[in-house]
Amino acid sequence: MSTPNSTRLLKYYEALNEGAAQAMSEDHRVFMMGLDVDDHKGIQGSTLGLVEKFGAERVFTTPLSEDAMTGVAIGAAMAGQRPIHVHIRMDFMMLCMNQLVNIAAKSHYMYGGTVQVPLVVRTMIGKSWGQGAQHSQGLHAMFAHVPGLKVVAPSNAHDAKGLTIQAVRDNNPVIIMEHRLLYSTESYVPEKPYVVEFGQSRVVEEGSDITIVAISNMVVEAIRAAELLSAQGISVEIIDPVTISPLDSATIEKSVDKTGKLLIVDNGWLNCGISAEISARVAESEIITRRVQVKRLGFAATTCPTTPTLENAFYPSPKSIAMAAMNLCNPQSSWEPNDAQCELAYQKQFKGPF
Repeated sequence: MSTPNSTRLLKYYEALNEGAAQAMSEDHRVFMMGLDVDDHKGIQGSTLGLVEKFGAERVFTTPLSEDAMTGVAIGAAMAGQRPIHVHIRMDFMMLCMNQLVNIAAKSHYMYGGTVQVPLVVRTMIGKSWGQGAQHSQGLHAMFAHVPGLKVVAPSNAHDAKGLTIQAVRDNNPVIIMEHRLLYSTESYVPEKPYVVEFGQSRVVEEGSDITIVAISNMVVEAIRAAELLSAQGISVEIIDPVTISPLDSATIEKSVDKTGKLLIVDNGWLNCGISAEISARVAESEIITRRVQVKRLGFAATTCPTTPTLENAFYPSPKSIAMAAMNLCNPQSSWEPNDAQCELAYQKQFKGPF
């Protein structure tokens, strides 16, 4: 029998569900809205059972009208409620950019601190069975660019629950970016409510030869790549920023000062992306005392493809991450992991957060 303080393995989607449920039990002002949140599949399981537990007045579906429904959520937040608005796909948050960027993010400032917008937006990114150009984009850099918006990217179930509860308690709009390929991964998660603080990076694995900063699902890919590199004698330090904005760059800079080599792996385009921001902060750092080699991996400057073959070339993978890291550590090396090694690495389950 488990106790309220016990820790057990939960899947990512189960942790999102539990975080929301505990936040709703803790505060009657919290409600959930969004397209199909009360569907029998429950947004890949992340909202299952919530309508039965809290009723249709606190968990309800919305029309397919992102702009209008985001306005409803912002208005409710201004009026003292604490909505969790599920957008499902980040791609379609473009339809409510004015609401998020000009209203939600700015109202606290424009009204002299008298207005708060405690809004949580859940949204998914990432490839999976050919999501293609309009259903797979990671647009987190756009939102992180805007003062007043917080952007978090849990890479494991532990952080998914803790960041959800922290986001609900925060008095500012928070965007939770969830990668669809993480939904079935497991981590050890406490039963009782807890928070994962914003603005604190995590050292996932310690190493001495190269620092890999990985965003969202790329943390899992980087861990797999580190296994391949370890067999070649390369010691990798992996850092998960956890939150995109606010970004804890001090932890990254401290690691880079140790290793002298930095590889940033993102779930978005390289141009003007979060990888460029991290690179700039490293370049401007007053912590780093040595010359640093930097490389970035992310999306090429083209639309996300649909077919699996092109997806494999488009998205960073354990193989491409390992080869890029090896190139930084040993430019003369011609090493390339074989496909069988990479396939075996993919089968290993991420237990995070370490």
